[in-house]
Amino acid sequence: MSNLTIRAEEPGDIAAIYALTEAAFAPMPFSDGNEPNLVNNLRTDGDLTLSLVAEQDGVLVGHIAFSPVTISDGASDWYGLGPVSASPDLQRQGIGSALINEGLAQMRGLGAKGIILLGSNEYYPRFGFEAKAKLTYAGAPPEFFQSLLLDGEWPAGEVKYAPAFG
Repeated sequence: MSNLTIRAEEPGDIAAIYALTEAAFAPMPFSDGNEPNLVNNLRTDGDLTLSLVAEQDGVLVGHIAFSPVTISDGASDWYGLGPVSASPDLQRQGIGSALINEGLAQMRGLGAKGIILLGSNEYYPRFGFEAKAKLTYAGAPPEFFQSLLLDGEWPAGEVKYAPAFG
């Protein structure tokens, strides 16, 4: 996608991120509608480890969030990816992929050992994510709970997201 710039969230982006996230998830059958509040709560709680926005011609068209997770075996430096949003009229044009690729690169730079997510088992494997029986998340279908090892050894245990996830 041409003219796409990815950068760190700035304070002036908060309202636009909320509106974008709300619009992106509104038509999704799996959404409970809480994604915009989730991002705000992660930010308020200090659990928004990385928040990137995508801009096209000065307009915010995408957002991605990463937050810390805990794993019952005590593994550290693991993070959750999500939510990731793209403007509804620009979905399937590479904004999400660009955000995920840049976000993963920056998380590696921050020393992350791995990333987990709950999402499409058709979309996320292209970035290296896979369902691993060693990692579990209560209440989620195992095929949609995926992880990506960035460094070190695979942990084993139950994953818990930051408190904002409820």
